[in-house]
Amino acid sequence: QAQLAASGGGLVQAGGSLRLSCAASGFSLFTIAWFRQAPGKEREFVAAITWNYSVTNYADTVKGRFTITRDNAKNTVYLQMNSLKCEDTADYYCAASRTSWSRSAPADSSSYAWWGQGTQVTVSS
Repeated sequence: QAQLAASGGGLVQAGGSLRLSCAASGFSLFTIAWFRQAPGKEREFVAAITWNYSVTNYADTVKGRFTITRDNAKNTVYLQMNSLKCEDTADYYCAASRTSWSRSAPADSSSYAWWGQGTQVTVSS
């Protein structure tokens, strides 16, 4: 059964690093994205990667600090987060695109049909 499950969140000091994992069983041919939602704020796009690793997309707020990768053999997508800031504090979710074999990594949440549970990231000053 296809499923998405995010893990790896935790408490880290500003300037530190975390690596989130998304177990994406059954989604090796789908674009996978990370979104986040901070308390009292709307959900926002973080990063996305196509099924064949050819295209990645990042929000301007994380570009240069976060890196999205995937290992289809392990059915896992990673989000390496470096130089973390207090404003990165949020629940992080992974999501899979509506269609397979996509060549795009969109930032629009409506492009994603399947969502996993979130993992909490807290960055302290």
